[in-house]
Amino acid sequence: MAGILIVDDAAFMRMMIKDILTKNGFEVVGEAENGAVAVEKYKALNPSLVVMDITMPEMDGIEAVRRIKEIDPNAKIIMCSAMGQQAMVIDAIQAGARDFIVKPFQPDRVVEAVKKALS
Repeated sequence: MAGILIVDDAAFMRMMIKDILTKNGFEVVGEAENGAVAVEKYKALNPSLVVMDITMPEMDGIEAVRRIKEIDPNAKIIMCSAMGQQAMVIDAIQAGARDFIVKPFQPDRVVEAVKKALS
């Protein structure tokens, strides 16, 4: 299993997600601070799963999902959204994301979404 790529422009958010995942036995193989970096890291690391923030500078999560899906149609991606981003979540799901988790994160929900996406 190749592990998980975490994408969020906020370092503390990446740290929080990484903490939840590693405590639950998942391996985090990389981090990216925007969609453009995420696409490059996806190519380099070929992760089993991407946990992707929606709103980021340079390239947002929805565009990054589209690009990653072009590289790998089978890519597994979970979106992270803040409250009130339902429309963007729908765009992300249409772009190919499998699921979404809402900030502030509930560790149980994160783990559940990751397990579901990987199964």
